[in-house]
Amino acid sequence: MSILDDISLSLQMGKLKETKEGVQLALDQGHSANEVLNALMAGMSIIGDKFKVNEIFVPEVLIAARAMNGGMSVLKPYLVSQGVKTKGKIVIGTVKGDLHDIGKNLVKMMIEGRGIEVVDLGSDVPPERFIQAAQDEHASVICCSALLTTTMVEMKNVVQKAESAGIRNAVKIMIGGAPVTDAYRKAIGADLYAPDAASAAETVAALFPAA
Repeated sequence: MSILDDISLSLQMGKLKETKEGVQLALDQGHSANEVLNALMAGMSIIGDKFKVNEIFVPEVLIAARAMNGGMSVLKPYLVSQGVKTKGKIVIGTVKGDLHDIGKNLVKMMIEGRGIEVVDLGSDVPPERFIQAAQDEHASVICCSALLTTTMVEMKNVVQKAESAGIRNAVKIMIGGAPVTDAYRKAIGADLYAPDAASAAETVAALFPAA
């Protein structure tokens, strides 16, 4: 088994220390930052697939994501020095009035595992902040999460604010969360809907050809 395979396996098993050491060893052995990044993404992709079919659950995903983040902390300086760019950028947040963030955090981790930069706005995010962040960060996707039926209306407000700001054609808006449905997406004029974190990552990745 190669060191790159070892990195992927360590990540899948949630072994933070081994993942970080594997990343450094691979780099020391002459593997490019991009090769190591692909190994990390491969491991996270497997985690996403297993999560989607209920082979693993939220705790295992969180542990794997911690290992992914640890590996990335070692890798990032090499990515910068070797000029490796992310495949795209999105902004994500839980909508105004909603403080739930576990689902949003899972989506963030899964998307980052696809090599896409994520600007996390946190929870209780007003529509204006989604729009401003998308403009400031030159993001091409806005991801809105809601766990309460009473806060779902804020997703519609995000769509409307994007229209009034003149960026509606420049960004895709994806929505998700326990009470959210694809029918609701159509009703408010959003572009994309995902029923779970793994599907969200797949959907976003599909928007970036290199992802």
